[in-house]
Amino acid sequence: MLLAAWLAACACACAWAGTASEVSTAALDGRLFVGTCYQPVDRTPQQIHRDIALMKAAGFTVVRMGDLSWDYFEPREGVFDFAPFEAVMDEMHANGIRVIVDIPGLPAPQWLHHHYPGVDLVAQDGTRRPAAERYMDDISDPDYRRLARRMATRLVRHFAHHPALLAFGYDNEIGNGFMSYSAADRKRFVAWLGRKYGTLAQLNAAWATQRWSRRIGSWDEVELPLGDGPGPFERQLDLRRYWSDVTIETVMDLERVRRQYAPDTPTLSNFWEFSGRKGFDFLSTYRDYATYGAMGFYPGEPVGAGFEAMLVHGGLRTPIWFNEFTAGGGGYYGTPGRSRMWAHMGLILGAQSVLAWTFNSHLGGEEQALFGLVDHDDTPSWKLREWGQIAADYARLQSLGFPRHTDPQVALAYSFDSWVASSPNGPSNTVRQYITTSYGDQQRQAFEPLFRDNLDVAVVHVAHEDLARFRMVVVPGDYLMDTASATALRDYVAGGGTLVMTAFSAKVDEHNQWFATPLPGRLHDVFGLHTNEFYTAGAPLVVQFGEQALTLATRFYEVLEPSTAAVRATFPGLPGAPPAITENHYGKGLALYVATPADAQLLRALYRSLYGPLGLHPGPATPEGVYAREVDGRRYYVNTTGSPQVVPAVGPGKGLLGAREITRDLDLEPFGVELVQ
Repeated sequence: MLLAAWLAACACACAWAGTASEVSTAALDGRLFVGTCYQPVDRTPQQIHRDIALMKAAGFTVVRMGDLSWDYFEPREGVFDFAPFEAVMDEMHANGIRVIVDIPGLPAPQWLHHHYPGVDLVAQDGTRRPAAERYMDDISDPDYRRLARRMATRLVRHFAHHPALLAFGYDNEIGNGFMSYSAADRKRFVAWLGRKYGTLAQLNAAWATQRWSRRIGSWDEVELPLGDGPGPFERQLDLRRYWSDVTIETVMDLERVRRQYAPDTPTLSNFWEFSGRKGFDFLSTYRDYATYGAMGFYPGEPVGAGFEAMLVHGGLRTPIWFNEFTAGGGGYYGTPGRSRMWAHMGLILGAQSVLAWTFNSHLGGEEQALFGLVDHDDTPSWKLREWGQIAADYARLQSLGFPRHTDPQVALAYSFDSWVASSPNGPSNTVRQYITTSYGDQQRQAFEPLFRDNLDVAVVHVAHEDLARFRMVVVPGDYLMDTASATALRDYVAGGGTLVMTAFSAKVDEHNQWFATPLPGRLHDVFGLHTNEFYTAGAPLVVQFGEQALTLATRFYEVLEPSTAAVRATFPGLPGAPPAITENHYGKGLALYVATPADAQLLRALYRSLYGPLGLHPGPATPEGVYAREVDGRRYYVNTTGSPQVVPAVGPGKGLLGAREITRDLDLEPFGVELVQ
């Protein structure tokens, strides 16, 4: 389509400002944003002018730029050129489009690798790894840190007061990098251990080095643990903690620059804290550098997508930002209607924005043949028209109670340490033989029933949140139970909270060593039981829960031996019909222990039995695959399936998005959405 035809169609101060979470968000409050990620480094001035005209015609209000482009700003060491980017910022401003400027500390430029080889990654076998793809940078290297700070300082100072500036972002997808094993890395790791443990005696105790002749006699004997094993579990946990701290401090380098030169500008960064490559302990630290929870959103199915969104949101009161968002999805070119559906599903989750990845289809590089909103020949695709519809939907909805303010009454406990400790590497891996359900699977199994009941749920680190704001806290398979987390949970129940914990929880301490006390460690009295035996049944487990007989997918169970706890459910098919769920009154609250790994069917029955006593109110009832929320007295429905769905007994009412009268049932087309007055 020619540009003119497409346009016609679319027309029908230097002081510390506290932590990032304390920055004023007034400029963004009450607004919804639709836009795209844009790489002007790929485009000529003529193409940029045309692209911005298309964005404006589509109703876009925000773009994210600058990510992955360090050498665009600093093509040679110490030589900075901001003029091309500033020209794009100026034109965005002239067209009413705000800009998230993403500080591109990753990846490092080739000139930096060439002049400072310490930034090169070193593999476990000692070989140097050239920076062949993104994120192949040793971010612990002092030269990298120094030069990234300098680049960030020059960039932030230059654009801090530009009228198009909306927010700054930090290091696209940090957390998805690689660990390195150079001699210098080892020295930095040993220094970190020295600060953490103080003495060799404490290190030896924490690492259980008395086992199998591994005692460390001097700091020079400390080696870097192998990230993919083999190696004792205690050391692997500290290795991941070390790289987590490196990642967080790298982000804090940029946050300190923002505080100095742009103290009133919020931060919007799509971190990758749950990346399997490395990840980092986001939920223990995010308030120091995140004004908003933000992420790249590439959903596969609603439950997993919802859980990951809550993981980046944590306990923040601000909305979620989807700094990257699926542009079509479902294959190379995408599926019509899918992006619009997920954009509305984002609003269910409490989002404020969707930014398509990406505006232009990629001609070359690592994402060659990735289709954006504009095709490889610069022709606007149907996806751009669909995103124009998203922009129109959002423009209307922002006067009807969106973005949604979520106030979850239920929290799921998530711990970086438990994630790492429960899935160690190496051939002598008794933990993997013991833990039959992964930490991530347990989290999703615990999340699913709540999400399908259309309840808002927070995902938090219990030692770093005010748990008193929640009526129920669920702890699914929290394998590592440190003192701070145990204290927080104990105080929560004593103060009147309701706590649900599942099998595999509280088995090891902060050093990744099994408790030498009754299990669950540090909390057995809170639950009024101990559980020291674990078995795999020969047939699927059946749980008798009240009048319901539930057949579970798992065969693993713990033997619960109550002291003060009462039995809530049993395994009738096992000898003696042992407890499947117990409940114990502790202080003013209630602690329930589930003898199996988190299982959605069993937890659904348990949750629903607790809703009434706890004053929890599920959202509107919906068929499978349809999600809904009450929003300012209206009901908002999203059909995530590719089939028509009927929601019974919704009317009488008026569909505001579809401009239709609803007498009784609500008919939703595939990927359909509706807001019912």
